[in-house]
Amino acid sequence: MRKHIFNAGPCILPDVVRENTAKAIIELGTSGQSIMEVSHRGKDFEAIMKETTELFKEILEIPEGYSVLFLGGGASLQFAMVPFNFLNTKAAYLNTGTWASGAIKEARLFGEVNVLASSEDKNFCYYPKNYVIPKDVDYFHITTNNTIFGTELLKDLDSPVPLIADMSSDILSRPVDVSKYDLIYGGAQKNMGPAGVTVIIIKNEMLERVTRTNIPTMLKYRVHVENDSMKNTPPCTAIFTVREVLKWVISVGGLKEMDRRAQAKADLLYNAIDASKVFVGTAVKEDRSRMNICFVMKEGYQDKEADFLALASSKGIVGIKGHRSVGGFRASCYNALDISSVQVLVDTMKEFEKSIS
Repeated sequence: MRKHIFNAGPCILPDVVRENTAKAIIELGTSGQSIMEVSHRGKDFEAIMKETTELFKEILEIPEGYSVLFLGGGASLQFAMVPFNFLNTKAAYLNTGTWASGAIKEARLFGEVNVLASSEDKNFCYYPKNYVIPKDVDYFHITTNNTIFGTELLKDLDSPVPLIADMSSDILSRPVDVSKYDLIYGGAQKNMGPAGVTVIIIKNEMLERVTRTNIPTMLKYRVHVENDSMKNTPPCTAIFTVREVLKWVISVGGLKEMDRRAQAKADLLYNAIDASKVFVGTAVKEDRSRMNICFVMKEGYQDKEADFLALASSKGIVGIKGHRSVGGFRASCYNALDISSVQVLVDTMKEFEKSIS
């Protein structure tokens, strides 16, 4: 039986994507080879890479003058790769959670970091506001969605300096004005595909800002742009699956439809949380994430957490145990999660509440 998958990553994938990937693992088209066996230099995979890039540009309406890269190492490698290439003197960061903190830690290895604002004072339950972006920094780095603490920035900022965003867990969930960003990166396993590939959208003008001469070859963005992501063997199977996800996104209506679905799922679950006598949300309402919905037991019911997880498991619900930094529960409602699964979770919450009242 197919489960109701709320995992924070790897993410749930559309049925058609899993089916097409499974077929390609056995044989890619009529090539007589698995997608895991084909040469990344051969015409079969070159066509896949080209189409994946074109689909990504089409869906996100990426302007001219940008390159799309498909690399390994996850978003965590980008924490170091970004400052290695672009931090010459000083950079500005927002600290909005675990992954933003990790990016700040890595950046400090390469230069001065100005943390403009942080929500750490309240365990990252809100997204910082009322800060000023300085004009004397090399770039400004943000994390648009915070998977562990359940906060999200649902607008594209205006920045007087190059804007760099980790969009690992909310990219493809809404339309984005890419022209406002100089670099966007994200690990695929949160909303785009399986683990193993990281997508980077980079404004080509950024390559002219690189002044370091001691950057290792494989950590240079220019090298990957000039080699169309094929300086070394790329994660071919993961890229194939990303292509299938992109095709699925287009088939169901594109990013406007993804945006509509994300809001509908979030409204359904948050309304249930807010109406509950047992559960309570952890993020402030105006900054709540639509991708990662975090909630805990109200005071007096904390000892019932294991009981609720057991009931949820019996209903085929998986992946809702909260991160150890927050506790409680986390329901990740990525693109491929149907609203019917959210309804099952809501019904289970109501059933549990009745059973203990």
